[in-house]
Amino acid sequence: MARRLTQLAVATATAALLATSVAGDALAQADQPTVRVSHIQIKGAIGPATAGYIERAIRTAAAASSAALVIELDTPGGLLESTKDIVQSLYAAPIATIVYVAPTGATATSAGVFITLAADVAAMAPHTSIGAAHPVLAGGGGAEQVDDTMKEKLANFAASYIETIAAKRKRNVQWAKEAVIKSASITAEKALELKVIDLIASDLPALLKHVDGRTFGDRTLKTAGAEVVAIPMSARERVFQMLWRPEVLFILMLIAIYGIIGELSNPGAIFPGTIGLVALILALYLGAGLPINVAGVALIVLALALFVADIFAPTHGALTVGGIISFFIGSLMLVESVPEFQVPWTVALPGTLITALFFAFVVGAGLRAQFLPGRVGVQTMVGRTAPALTRIDREGGHVFVEGEYWEARSDSPIETGTVVEITGITGLTLTVRPPSQET
Repeated sequence: MARRLTQLAVATATAALLATSVAGDALAQADQPTVRVSHIQIKGAIGPATAGYIERAIRTAAAASSAALVIELDTPGGLLESTKDIVQSLYAAPIATIVYVAPTGATATSAGVFITLAADVAAMAPHTSIGAAHPVLAGGGGAEQVDDTMKEKLANFAASYIETIAAKRKRNVQWAKEAVIKSASITAEKALELKVIDLIASDLPALLKHVDGRTFGDRTLKTAGAEVVAIPMSARERVFQMLWRPEVLFILMLIAIYGIIGELSNPGAIFPGTIGLVALILALYLGAGLPINVAGVALIVLALALFVADIFAPTHGALTVGGIISFFIGSLMLVESVPEFQVPWTVALPGTLITALFFAFVVGAGLRAQFLPGRVGVQTMVGRTAPALTRIDREGGHVFVEGEYWEARSDSPIETGTVVEITGITGLTLTVRPPSQET
């Protein structure tokens, strides 16, 4: 009996110890803060809206005490000024930044190379590519529309800039330079082999597992199994991202043309002019951040002049045909001729045809109407005929027109009942003549 009591006491004490241990572990886990990793997606051309989004995401992630910010990237390239802003944001980030070129099939081209190399961790998904680093200068300063000397200077600047980025992050400096000078482009697998990137990960959980334990200064990442928190674009950023496209700039330019010229050809309409001015202001704002080609603008202006000239010139549409060709080519050349900033022909062609029809019918009718003689009031009686009610001479007489009796005068005598033609009006007196008489 004593033995059983002893065994029971031992079992009870063991159970109590186990319960205390489990409770302690649970309490410790509850006290341990949840590890979070912030995540954003960048897809499409790099511009001011993208730069602002990344800068805000870094601040938001740091404020939320995230272990790192993962920037999932798929871009054909972008503007050099915006790229520089993003690189500076990555340098100054108070948390670890991870650029992940994904999903499979994605690319980090042009500006994407700079951004990928500037991150604390550069990662790619399998079967993605990176290379051909040719960012475009904003505001009409792209390499395609400057002389050979400026092209060389731009290439040298971009090469030296990407060299400093690669050196700072201890990545392949030689390949980074070739990406600018020789448009080198490689796969994710080759990039890992050449130490252009740090790792290849099939998906986001695998990426977080790969970077777990990496040290950045006094920070050691603990990201395996971390909670991923998305930072979506704000409404303002979405609007600007949507607007900051060459086709949007083109459409705004068309609205400005239609509205302002429609107002000028039909004075007093007000609404077309207001819409046109708003569209013009937006187009100028967007154009300040896009690589505008001066030659493209000149061709569009020439086309508008040809459309207007053909309204009055007896060319049987020849000037309109020339205007259509000029407008279409100018539209394609409007923004710097690189894939991510070129106006698609599927947008340029309908815009050209609609503009030609707009000038042929709407503007043409309005301008012609402004040059027609007055068709209201007493002036409408000039050229009409009416019978003389009395004898008409220099001293006067009377005719009946538009249901009213009018005093009339004539340089030559006209007998009663003779049909006369009205040639002018002074005050309330008509000037008339026999219909067959020449002035």
